[in-house]
Amino acid sequence: MPLRTGTTRLIPLLLSTALAVGTLTGCTLLELTRDCEGTDNRVKEMAALDILDSRPAGATVARGFEKVDAGCWADSGDVSVYAGRTYAFPGTQAEVAAHYRTAAVRDGWDPHPKALPDDLCFAREEMALRIVFLTAEGLAEDGHGSRPDLTTGAGYSIDIDSFVNSGVEAGC
Repeated sequence: MPLRTGTTRLIPLLLSTALAVGTLTGCTLLELTRDCEGTDNRVKEMAALDILDSRPAGATVARGFEKVDAGCWADSGDVSVYAGRTYAFPGTQAEVAAHYRTAAVRDGWDPHPKALPDDLCFAREEMALRIVFLTAEGLAEDGHGSRPDLTTGAGYSIDIDSFVNSGVEAGC
């Protein structure tokens, strides 16, 4: 049974449209199919960074967060590896900030050039390091429920991320 001419004309139109969109957006099928394959060693390296174990005196690893949270995610062609720790601290956010401003620089991290003055964001070797103070609302959104140990004093997480082979700079 022969194909109808309307159908045969539609196929070249669809293919040329896909090619034009790919050219105009800079998106290729190869970029969209990038995944986390081959990132295991990079994830292990990031999880072992000393700064993740640095903490102010009195800070403890938060219950339920005993292990470094490390892994890889891929989205729309961007591949990122990450590692992080969560701490409970009975002191103030200012004490946490003072500790990391000193510890990060001592460990080879520089204040991120695009960070605001009050941000705790640092850069090193195409990686970004952030200190994020936790709130009850944020913990609930992430499925951690009510955690007074993390929302009184200065509960915080220290997170490192880096994009892999994408030309995207990790930032604040």
